[in-house]
Amino acid sequence: MFKPAKPTEILNAICALILIGGALTLARSVFAPLAFALFVIAIVWPFQRRLQAALPRVLAVLISVTLTAAAILAFGSLVIWGFSRVVRSVISDAMRLQDLYAQTADWLEKHGILLAGLWAEHFNVQWLLRQLPELTSRFNSTATFLFVVLIYVILGLLEADDVVRKLTAAGAREFGRALLAGCARTGVKLRRFMLVRTLMSLMTGALVSAFVAITGLELALEWGVIAFVLNYIPVIGPFVATVLPTLFSIAQFASWQTALTIFVCLNLIQFVVGSYLEPRVAGNALAMSPFIVLFAVFFWTYLWGVAGAFIGVPIVIAILTVCEQYPSSRWITDLLGSPSNRMDEVRAPLRHPRS
Repeated sequence: MFKPAKPTEILNAICALILIGGALTLARSVFAPLAFALFVIAIVWPFQRRLQAALPRVLAVLISVTLTAAAILAFGSLVIWGFSRVVRSVISDAMRLQDLYAQTADWLEKHGILLAGLWAEHFNVQWLLRQLPELTSRFNSTATFLFVVLIYVILGLLEADDVVRKLTAAGAREFGRALLAGCARTGVKLRRFMLVRTLMSLMTGALVSAFVAITGLELALEWGVIAFVLNYIPVIGPFVATVLPTLFSIAQFASWQTALTIFVCLNLIQFVVGSYLEPRVAGNALAMSPFIVLFAVFFWTYLWGVAGAFIGVPIVIAILTVCEQYPSSRWITDLLGSPSNRMDEVRAPLRHPRS
C-alpha cells in the first residue's frame, strides 16, 4: 500500500538535493571528469572484457585506453579544426562584419532600439583579438580535463573486476546484484545512445555540409563538422549549429532573405533527423520526456559548463535505469521514462509464460 511521504521527509529530500547540487558545482573539477570516465568505461567495457579473455588484463587495458584516447583525440581535433577555421574566417573579414553590424545597428536605432549603438562600439577587431587568449585558455583546460578522464578510465578498467566481486560478496549480495543489474542495463542503454547519436550526427553533418555547399555559403565542410559535433548536445547543440551559419550567411550574402532561407532549411534538416529519424532508430529504450531532456541539458550545463551539456542526458539515463532496479525508486523511472517500456515489461510474462 502506498504510504504518502511526510512534509518533513519532503523538505529533507529537497535540502539534500540542494546540498548535492552545491557539492557538484563546487567540486566540478573532481566530479565532472569522474562522470565522463564512468561514461567512457560503460562504453568501452564490453570490448575490454573480450580482450581480457584472450590477453593479460594490463595489456587489454592498455589497448582499450589507447583506442579510447585516439577516438577522443580525433573528436577533439575535429572540434578544433572546424571552429578555428570559422574563427580565422571571421577575423579576416572583421572589418566587413563590423560595417555590416554598424548598418544593422543604425537601422535598429531608427526603430527605437537605442542599445544597438552601444553594442556596435564594442563589436570590433580589437574585441575579437582579445577573445583569442581566452579561447587558448579554454583549450588548455579541456586538455587537462581529458587527461584526468583518461587517468580515471585506466584505474576504473583495472579495478572493474574487483568491484564486481565486492558487490557480489555475501554482505552486500542483494544490493550488489541489483546495482550490478542496473549498471549492466545502463551500459547497454549508453552504448545504444552513443551509437544512435553518432549515426544521426554523421547524417546531420553530411546533410548540412551538402546543403551549405549547394547554397554557395563558404566553409561548407566546416559547418558540417560543427553540426556533427554540436549534435551530441541535445536541443541546444542543433539550434546553435543552425544559428552560426545563418549569421555567417548574412555577412557573405548581405541578404536577410537568403539568411532566413538558410536558417529555415537547416532547422528542417535538424527536425527531420532529430525528431523523425532518431526516435525510430533509437526506439523506446532511450525515450524520455522532452521536458526532462531539456532540463537535463540546462541543469548540467549550469553545474559543469560545456562538459555538463555533453554528459547531462547520459547521466539522466543512468539515474533512471538504476532507479528502475529498486521498488522504492521505480516510480521515478515510471514518471520520467518511457511508459511503453514499463508496459512491455508487464506484458512480457504474459507473452512468455513459464512452462
